[in-house]
Amino acid sequence: MIRLGERQTLKCLKIVEFGVYLGENENEKVLLPKKQVKEGTKEGDEIDVFVYRDSSDRLIATVNQPYITLGNMAVLEAKGNSKIGAFLDWGLEKDLFLPFKEQTAPVETGKSYLVSLYIDKSNRLAATMDVHKYMQVAGKYQKDDNVGGIVYDMNRNIGAFVAIENKYYGLIPAKEIHGNVKVGDQISARVTDVRPDGKINLSLNKKAYMQIDEDAQKVLKVIEEYGGELPYGEKVSPQMIQRDFGMSKGAFKRAIGHLYKERKIDIAENCIKMIQEAK
Repeated sequence: MIRLGERQTLKCLKIVEFGVYLGENENEKVLLPKKQVKEGTKEGDEIDVFVYRDSSDRLIATVNQPYITLGNMAVLEAKGNSKIGAFLDWGLEKDLFLPFKEQTAPVETGKSYLVSLYIDKSNRLAATMDVHKYMQVAGKYQKDDNVGGIVYDMNRNIGAFVAIENKYYGLIPAKEIHGNVKVGDQISARVTDVRPDGKINLSLNKKAYMQIDEDAQKVLKVIEEYGGELPYGEKVSPQMIQRDFGMSKGAFKRAIGHLYKERKIDIAENCIKMIQEAK
């Protein structure tokens, strides 16, 4: 049986001018185009191929290896959009279709997304960004480990869902997100908790003592860009801090306290001033 979307070994049934037909018998066969047929191939030979559909919706075989196979996941680049969905580069001549209904966020051309490959109701191969069910749990991570991954879904109330190493379930809780995190973003994060079920909670922040120093340098740079005087009072809103610094009000206060202790700033009623020596 010829299996759509999978790598498989098929027998050469017949050699024709435009390629070779592969399969188990004459009733079920697929064409391997001539340009992909190895010189010296003869009837009866077994050939390792991937089977998909060409631009005319016919089954076609290729000796090339796609970036993704049926039921698996891969990070693929978006090549373009249409009225019905997006098209992804999966290493074959015909781009892979990603329907609108299978997108968890708007797809931007040139950006890469984590997807899985499935067979739709019309018996065609398609991609989906709804990959929750494909996520694995991992027991090899520990608290404070640094990991990399890709954001594959967002929920305003829950947080950002991250595929660690493109396959393990991770979550950045909503309270940990400060800044513009989007589906498709490649992120570096710190493990804050490995749950009993093996799922992993993440933070974009470093350990407290390291994060304070980094945040303090960020704050100092912005104050300098304001000409050495930041027009912030004690009642500055969290939204304004988020806009200017990409951090929470709590993190901002810790950074300001750190700078004050190091005598790099003075705090007045309605402004924060950089001390001349700190410039």
